[in-house]
Amino acid sequence: MKKNVKRFFSGGLGQLTIPIIAILLLVIFNLIRDPSFFSIGIAHNSDGNMVLAGNLISIINGASELAILAMGMTLVTAACGGQDISVGAAAAIAGSVFVKVLKSSGGNIHGGLVVAAFVAACIVAMLFASFNGTLVAVFKIQPMIATLILYTCGRSIAYWINGGATPTVSSPVINAIGSFIPGIPIPTPVLIVVLMAILFRLLFHFTSLELFTQSVGINGSAARLNGINSTFIKLLSFVILGVCVAVAGSIGVSRLGLINHETLLLDVEMDTILAVAIGGNSLGGGKFKIGGSIIGAYVIQMLTITLYAMKVSSTDVKAYKAIVIILLVVIGSPVVKAKFSKFASKVFNKEKKAVVKGAE
Repeated sequence: MKKNVKRFFSGGLGQLTIPIIAILLLVIFNLIRDPSFFSIGIAHNSDGNMVLAGNLISIINGASELAILAMGMTLVTAACGGQDISVGAAAAIAGSVFVKVLKSSGGNIHGGLVVAAFVAACIVAMLFASFNGTLVAVFKIQPMIATLILYTCGRSIAYWINGGATPTVSSPVINAIGSFIPGIPIPTPVLIVVLMAILFRLLFHFTSLELFTQSVGINGSAARLNGINSTFIKLLSFVILGVCVAVAGSIGVSRLGLINHETLLLDVEMDTILAVAIGGNSLGGGKFKIGGSIIGAYVIQMLTITLYAMKVSSTDVKAYKAIVIILLVVIGSPVVKAKFSKFASKVFNKEKKAVVKGAE
C-alpha cells in the first residue's frame, strides 16, 4: 500500500493530481455559487449560424492560444530546464507576418493565401525560435536570459513589419478561423487545440522525442554518453515551440481581424509558464506531460472567467489569480507532495494495523 501511495504522488496520475483537483474545486465552487454557470445553450452568432454558447464554451475557447503555447513551452521546459519568456512577442511577430502576406493580395483573401500566410508565419517564428534555441543549446545561456532579448525587442519588430500600422483583415476564411466554421457549432480555435494535441501525440508515438527530451532534461551528460544529441534536442524543442507560437498568433489575429503588435497575446508568457507548472511539470526539466499543461491552461482560464463572473474588476483579476496560482503551485511542489505522501502512508499503515488487530 505504501508503495502504491508513493507511486500515485510521484508519477503517472500523480503528476496530474494538482491540475485535476484545481479543476474540480473550481467546478464545485462555481456550481455552488451559480448552478447555471456551466449551462450550455444554442445561440446565433453575428453570421446567423447556430453555435454553442455559455461560460464553459467561453473557457475552452478563450484558453485555446494559451493551451497551444503551453504544449510547446512544456517541451522547452523539459529539455532545457528553463522557460521561453518571449512567446508573446514572437506571436506578435508571427501575427504581423501573417497579416503582411494577407494584405499583399490587395484584399482578395482566399484559402490558398491564408495557407501561404500561415506557412510564412511559421517559418519566421521558427527562425526566431532557432535564434533563442541556439543561444541556449549552443552557447549554454540560461533560457530565461536568452529569450529576454526577443521579449524586449519582439513587439518592436512586429511594429516594423507592417510599418507601424494596425491593418485589418476580413474574409470568410479568417472569420471561420477566429470564430466558427459555418455548420459546426464548436469554436474553431478549440478544434485547432484538439488537432495540435493529436499531432503531439502522434509525434511522441512514432518517434523517440518524448524519451530523448526527458533524458536530456534529467541529465544531459548521461544522455550524450548514450548517443543522444542534447544540442539538437534542445534546439528542436524551441523550433516546435516556434510552430506553436505561429499557430497561436494566427488565431489571435483571426479573432480580432487585425494585428495590434502592442496587445496581441500581451502578458501570455507568464500564464504559459504557470500552465506548465500547474500541469505538474517540473520547471527544472525532465519528465513531463503535455496533457497536464493543457489542463493547466484551462485552470487559468476558468479562474479568470470565474473572477469576471463574480464582478471582480479587470485591474484586480491579476492579483486574485496570483494568490490562487501561488497556492496551486506550492501545493504541487515536490516538497509538499513528498510530505503529503509520507502523511498518507502513515494513515494507511495505521488503518492496516487496526484492521489486522481487529481481525485477531
